[in-house]
Amino acid sequence: MARPRRLNARMGAPPETKDVVRRIGDGSTAYTGDQPRQPAAPVALAPGQVPPQFVVFSWDGAGEVGTGLFPRFLGLARDHDARMTFFLSGIYLLPEARRHLYRPPNNPVGASDIDYLTDTHLAQTLRCVRQAWLDGHEIGTHFNGHFCDGAGSVEYWTPGQWRSEIEQARTFVKTWRTNTGWLTEEPLPFDYDLELIGGRTPCLLGQANLLPTARDLGWRYDASSSGGTQRWPRRRNGIWDLPLQSIPFPGRTFEVLSMDYNILANQSVDSMNAPSEHHDAWRLQAVASYLAGFERAYRTNRAPLFIGNHFEEWNGGIYMDAVEEALKRMSDCPDVRLVSFRQLVDWLDAQEPAVVERLRSLDVGEAPPDGWAGFLTRT
Repeated sequence: MARPRRLNARMGAPPETKDVVRRIGDGSTAYTGDQPRQPAAPVALAPGQVPPQFVVFSWDGAGEVGTGLFPRFLGLARDHDARMTFFLSGIYLLPEARRHLYRPPNNPVGASDIDYLTDTHLAQTLRCVRQAWLDGHEIGTHFNGHFCDGAGSVEYWTPGQWRSEIEQARTFVKTWRTNTGWLTEEPLPFDYDLELIGGRTPCLLGQANLLPTARDLGWRYDASSSGGTQRWPRRRNGIWDLPLQSIPFPGRTFEVLSMDYNILANQSVDSMNAPSEHHDAWRLQAVASYLAGFERAYRTNRAPLFIGNHFEEWNGGIYMDAVEEALKRMSDCPDVRLVSFRQLVDWLDAQEPAVVERLRSLDVGEAPPDGWAGFLTRT
């Protein structure tokens, strides 16, 4: 196990919530007070202070389907004092028998390009999402039906259609008790209307029309961009734009997007069950890629690193093993904060805008020319 990181000292004990439980609606969710295991309120960087190295591990879909991957990474996060963002697909809390309640834009009623969960897996997902929030992680959204192809693709949705999709995702989270009939199950311990401040679109498509709706709904960030670079974030339409990033891909002449699926696609040409003789080399290459992106930022401009994942056992589960190894290695380094997107934007919002712009002036792999001591001094 890695030694405790310096962030530990900033974490308080979970607050007492048993006397503040207030069920919402049908009791699928509840307000239970402040979220446990959060860092101290962020403060502005002092003149000359070196920025922390933020790393955000996020998970698309965030359903537990009996593989044990969701609990595995909750345990890993506890062991290494990490916080993550789980982008929950709304239909994962909607039983397939009630799929007629989902009306996806430009698609038939009840349609979905991802599978609805079985009742067993829906119950497992509920338990994992509940525990994730209690452990200090963020619950965002991956929307619902994951439409990436054809005329019904999210790429072509209007701002109004995105609003419908978001409202349906929120409704499925807030009414799972009614839709399942599981009236004795514990509620999710958060108010999802307050919790939901950002998401990632299916296949990283449709952001341009999503952003006006996200802004109107009061969202604070969106993580749907692709092809971002390792520079400090900026706002688009008033929303923090937190893209997956191009990172070095050892052994190749090009860079790869910082997500497990994109590494897979470049190793096995989209095959998710390639011959096992390749698995060890590909796992090592994936670890090396994540660490190369981390080191490039950590040693230079300290731009936050964003790594996207899926709870999948592609190619023998090597990408799960790779991201676990990378997280362990990163957590050993001083000044590293393994945070959720919510925690990152809390920190960004606490900084003076001129300081963020100054940080943004550093290009990929560019350290302050004369060191940090003079780079962030106030003028």
